[in-house]
Amino acid sequence: MLKKRKICVITGTRAEYGLLKRLIKAIEDSKEFHLQLIATGMHLSKQFGYTYKEIESDGFTIDKKIDIKLDSDTPAGISKSTSLGIVGFSKSLEELQPDLILILGDRFEILSASIASMFLRIPIAHLHGGELTEGATDEAIRHSITKLSHIHFVASEEYKNRVIQLGEEPKNVFLVGGLGVDAIKSAKLLNRTELEDSLNLKFRKKNILVTFHPVTLEDSTSGYQMKELLKALSQLNDTTIIFTMPNADVDGKILFSLIEDFTKKHSNAYAFTSLGQLKYFSSIAQADCVIGNSSSGLLEVPTFRKATINIGDRQRGRMKAASVIDCDPNLKSISGALKQIYKPEFFKKLQSTKNPYGDGLAVEKIISVLQNISFNNLLKKKFYNFNQ
Repeated sequence: MLKKRKICVITGTRAEYGLLKRLIKAIEDSKEFHLQLIATGMHLSKQFGYTYKEIESDGFTIDKKIDIKLDSDTPAGISKSTSLGIVGFSKSLEELQPDLILILGDRFEILSASIASMFLRIPIAHLHGGELTEGATDEAIRHSITKLSHIHFVASEEYKNRVIQLGEEPKNVFLVGGLGVDAIKSAKLLNRTELEDSLNLKFRKKNILVTFHPVTLEDSTSGYQMKELLKALSQLNDTTIIFTMPNADVDGKILFSLIEDFTKKHSNAYAFTSLGQLKYFSSIAQADCVIGNSSSGLLEVPTFRKATINIGDRQRGRMKAASVIDCDPNLKSISGALKQIYKPEFFKKLQSTKNPYGDGLAVEKIISVLQNISFNNLLKKKFYNFNQ
């Protein structure tokens, strides 16, 4: 019997784990692979709901927990957390000795894992490379991880070409689609009553889901932008407003504070540290729109044929479905976008919306590639010149 190859999946946030969950299960169920799992980042933070417990409740064993001390949301604090991640991943990966690590996205804790893996000579498979978010530090981190990685699973032809443009061998870049579409198509959503009971709220005639994160490449603008958004939301009538709390990024705490203050003053507003994927998707299905600056508004919400109001520059550069309305981070522009989503002509457009991020078969495609590719001889990469 052939020895199973060890694949170590690393997760640092509730949203990222939600995208990875089906893939983690597929690796665990495979006869060819041995699953290893590392939880870090927001999963181990009390402020963000100790979401590692959700991983364990899903039946997975967490092999290592790496606490990177997310107590500070200053630039220096995030830098220190990144360095703690490198130390923690170096020790844990040396002990686990995986044949491959599998990572998704563009957060600083994932960069830490990539750097440690490079020095430990462990090949890296990276998901969702080649994408653009020109208003956030995620942009530079994502492309850096691409250069540290060896196998690339991308969500669109455009993103595939960009990864190759960065010098990666085309034979190791695989177009599989976005994992968010997979997760949605496999989910058994809660109905309206079930969701109301679960969240202890009541939906109204209109319903809005808010996902707003810090704009990490702008100096201290996140608080101002959130205040403008809250002004616009406060003008809505007969509307239930559901907030999901922001990620652990620079200036995240001020957003927490503003949201908590708003919900105390408005009985129609509710805030949740972590909805979990099922409740989050179920909330999208019941909402009129998702408003904020989260990647979810572009990658996942269009599958529901719901409106996305995308505020500011955080997601600038990403592909967008016709259901996405871009607006500036000020009261006038946000209010205008909120009025637009209720216009008959826009509602008609939603009915024919197509999500450009895949067909819901990404997990199967990724597993097939991993089964048929050797993890040996990946470390020495040749730079591929795109124009040749």
